Amino acid sequence: MAKLKLEYVKKYVEGNIGSFHKKRLERLKQLKFSDVLLRKNPYLFKAKNVLTAQDLIKNLLDAYLSSQEETIFGDFVEGLAIFICERVYEGKKSAAEGIDLEFEKDNIKYIVTIKSGPNWGNSSQQNKMKENFRKAKRILKTNSEIKHIVAVNGCCYGRDNKPEKEEFIKLCGERFWEFISGNKNLYIEIIEPLGHKAKEKNEEFIEEYSRLINSFTFDFSKEFCMTGKIDWEKLVKFNSAIIKPKNKL
Repeated sequence: MAKLKLEYVKKYVEGNIGSFHKKRLERLKQLKFSDVLLRKNPYLFKAKNVLTAQDLIKNLLDAYLSSQEETIFGDFVEGLAIFICERVYEGKKSAAEGIDLEFEKDNIKYIVTIKSGPNWGNSSQQNKMKENFRKAKRILKTNSEIKHIVAVNGCCYGRDNKPEKEEFIKLCGERFWEFISGNKNLYIEIIEPLGHKAKEKNEEFIEEYSRLINSFTFDFSKEFCMTGKIDWEKLVKFNSAIIKPKNKL
């Protein structure tokens, strides 16, 4: 085990956090008006009594972007976790299906699947993770030098006060970052470098975001408003009606 040097973590974050901002902006620029209307639930916003075109567009856009950003940032944090574990325990990106990281500590081989937070996935996705753990264990056990293998679901934030699960260990937040680094305070110490150039990058994002709000609101008002009111029936049909095939000539 090597002692983690925080300056290396800071340099990694500052050198790679730009990819998160870049992908976030690229997804925004690629977004089409129809994407926003088709991929979110119009019934929810009717139930919330959204009355204006701009409020509806903002709600739809924010909901869409939130799920996109969670995925993009999850990829970044996974890379950060692997980098840190590599420095401390010579961890590496796993080649096994569904496994993100593997390393050895105290004569135990750990196989790790990394998620953003503790409340992820439905039952079928959870079962898929367990199956991936089983497959990886079977493959690794063919190596006679590996005697004990432990599967871990690592979550970058949150908490789970019952980490011992039936087939794996679930380590969240402070527990996860200490597990891969040996540093109990790492979960706090990584916050500061994550803000590297955040204000500068966010200004460019907000400019594009504001442009889309104005553009999509204009398009929505033309297509889905009648006498100044949202035409919910037309919106629901656009979002959910069966598309009938065109008659061939």
